[in-house]
Order: sequence, then C-alpha cells, then structure tokens
Amino acid sequence: MQNVVNTEQEQAWNGDEGAHWARHQERWDAVNEGFDEPLLAAAAILADDTVLDIGCGAGATTRLAARCAPGGRATGLDLSAPMLERARASARAENLGNVDFERGDAQVHPLEGRAFDVAISRFGVMFFADPVAAFANIRAGLRPGGRAAFVVAAAAEDNEWLQALARLRGLLPLGGFGVTGGPGMFSLADPGRVHEVLAGAGFGGVAVERVEADGRWGSDAEDATAFLMGSGPGRHLLAQVDEATGQRARRELVDVLRAYERDGAVRMRSTAWLVTGVHP
Repeated sequence: MQNVVNTEQEQAWNGDEGAHWARHQERWDAVNEGFDEPLLAAAAILADDTVLDIGCGAGATTRLAARCAPGGRATGLDLSAPMLERARASARAENLGNVDFERGDAQVHPLEGRAFDVAISRFGVMFFADPVAAFANIRAGLRPGGRAAFVVAAAAEDNEWLQALARLRGLLPLGGFGVTGGPGMFSLADPGRVHEVLAGAGFGGVAVERVEADGRWGSDAEDATAFLMGSGPGRHLLAQVDEATGQRARRELVDVLRAYERDGAVRMRSTAWLVTGVHP
C-alpha cells in the first residue's frame, strides 16, 4: 500500500471496526442498500465505463458498478484490509471478472492520470483527514468531463437510528456524537460545506440533493439492538460505562426499537445527500 496520511482511520478500519464490517457485510448492506438506486442513477454508468469506487468497503457498490459496465471495469479503493479481503472473495464467488480492489488512502493514493469515467461512493468519503486534498486527488483520477456521484450522511437528527440512540442520553455518554461538521460520519452533513469542499477540490457543476431510504437493521428489536451495540459506535459508548449501566442501555434500546418493527424486521429511515459533480 502507498503512503497513508489518514492514520487514525487506517488504524480503525484495520482493527475491530473493519473486522466487524467484514463479518457483517450483508447486514450493513441491508442497512444502506436503499441508497444504491439513486447513487447509480446519478452516476449514469455506461456499458464500457471505467468506475472508481471510493471507500468501497466490502465491495457491494463496486460489484454493482461492474455489472453496469460489462465492457468496462470497476475498481474499489479502501483503507481496510479485512473489508477488501471480503470484497475480493465476494467478487470471485459472483464470477465477476471486470472488478478489482486496491488498498490505499484516497487522499494520496496514485490516482492522477488514470482517466476513470466515473467516481462513486456510498458513505465512503466522510472520513478524510483533508477532504479538499482527497477530493482533488479523486478529481485528478477522472478523465476531463468525468463525473462523480457520492452519497454522504445528512444531519444526525434526520436519521432514525441516531434518534433511537439519542434516547439513551441519560445512560450513555453521547456527548458530541452525531454533531454536524466535525470529523467523521457527519463531516459533510452541511450542504454548504459540501459545495465548499468540492469547489476547493476543482469540481464543477456540483449539485446536492436530499435522498431518503429505509434500512433493515435486524429481524426484531433484540436482534437490532445486539447489532447496533456491537458496532463501532455502540462498543465505544458501552466501554465508557459499567456493565450494569450497559445492560440497562441495551434493555432501553430494545424498548425504543419496538416502535420500528414492521414486516418482520426493524426498519429505520436514513437521510443522506446525493452529491454530483464533474471534472471540468
């Protein structure tokens, strides 16, 4: 792998968090797959396009892009070795010959001059140490006239799973969790910030559109609670309280999630921004 400047994220996604996402690929895809259709529609991938998938994780969107471009190629880029291992295994199992994966930091990975037709990302571009530099490097990887389509998290209060976690504020030290604009998941939750970053990176024709989708978080409230509390944010919160308080928080979250049980699953609505732009 080339040099890494985003060392904090590199450590996280090659540790417990990356291992968790790799083990639970299908579950995270069930949470986020409602955004695939608007993302791919905005990307408008043609049959012979070359596609770059930023922060591809376990490769679900990379494989979808490869199917959209049977005469082209899709390349997934991510920091996480465990997730890329799962991505490669899934591509082999699906007999996809026009997909490959690279491990690297999008901020400094050698992308310039590779002339991709399209760059996409589903929730993979919110974690850059220097977002302007990272998006400039992504733009440099596109051919002139190449296009980009990204899905990024909108404000925490517009996402039902975070509203559910917020109900535990009396038990868990939520603090600034979910704050818009800070480093992490909600770094691009302000559309004004999105325009500022992409314009600073040299993209033109930037547009930001609100999109919503239901995600499947579990088969029932108990299952969804175990999944949420086993995720990185859940483990981080539980590590800061004693076992008894953690058990109370789990029980309370089960009660909260009962309200989201329908059609044999816990379904919660997430809101995101669909961001598009072009390499002038």
